[in-house]
Amino acid sequence: MRRNILTKLSFFMAVLMLISACGTKKRTVKIDSTLPKATNNEQLLKNFELSNLNYHTFSGRAKAKVQMGKDSQNVTLNLRIDRGKAIWISVTALLGIEAARVMITPDSVKIMNKMQGEYIAKPFSYIYKYTNPNISYKMLEDILLGNISVEMLRTEQLQVASSTDDVQIIGVRDGLTFHYGVNNANRPFNFNLMELGKSNKLEATYSDYEMIGGYNFPNRFTLNIEGDGVKVNSDLAYNKAEFNTTAEMPFKVPSSYKVIN
Repeated sequence: MRRNILTKLSFFMAVLMLISACGTKKRTVKIDSTLPKATNNEQLLKNFELSNLNYHTFSGRAKAKVQMGKDSQNVTLNLRIDRGKAIWISVTALLGIEAARVMITPDSVKIMNKMQGEYIAKPFSYIYKYTNPNISYKMLEDILLGNISVEMLRTEQLQVASSTDDVQIIGVRDGLTFHYGVNNANRPFNFNLMELGKSNKLEATYSDYEMIGGYNFPNRFTLNIEGDGVKVNSDLAYNKAEFNTTAEMPFKVPSSYKVIN
């Protein structure tokens, strides 16, 4: 069972980490058809953009608990990002055994299942089997580090509600409905994403913010995904995070590995 969930985990981290699985049954999704145009919110969007993490590289290590159905596994997750170029993920199980290694670029998705000696190499469009085609590589980076996707907010269907404690943003763009909860520092504490006409959904939360190297970073990141009868819950607690240092991304596939088509 442990080997099975580690196999699932490597795939989840590479492909399902940011949105739920495809092929879900359609259902009626209630959308406010009166959402106003965003023409009066340009300054607000500019504030969010200025408060996003404007980094070059990120390197972090987190203790993670992932539950997929009835299976649960505690792992160590190493995440490295060369902004705009590559996302590198290493999943280590108990006893320090590396279970999987993942490399995502704007052009490709590569996965090494080190527990079973298998390797997958696909174009980036491969993730569209499991995500909405409007999910971009940049959006993946934004969700991983708690940046607000300003490109998503640039839609004519947007509703913004402000209070003394937070800002709530609801919108629709490219077949996706989204909801951000934003704190007084213009950093998100909650993000929800759902594909119109489908029951799949994603919920991410960000907490334990700390200034690290001048960046307001969420040390706690939870991700809940539901779709096609699958439910995945993950809870990441970072114990190391660095910005703008050398982010090495080793990814050498042994010749003995079986290539999975």
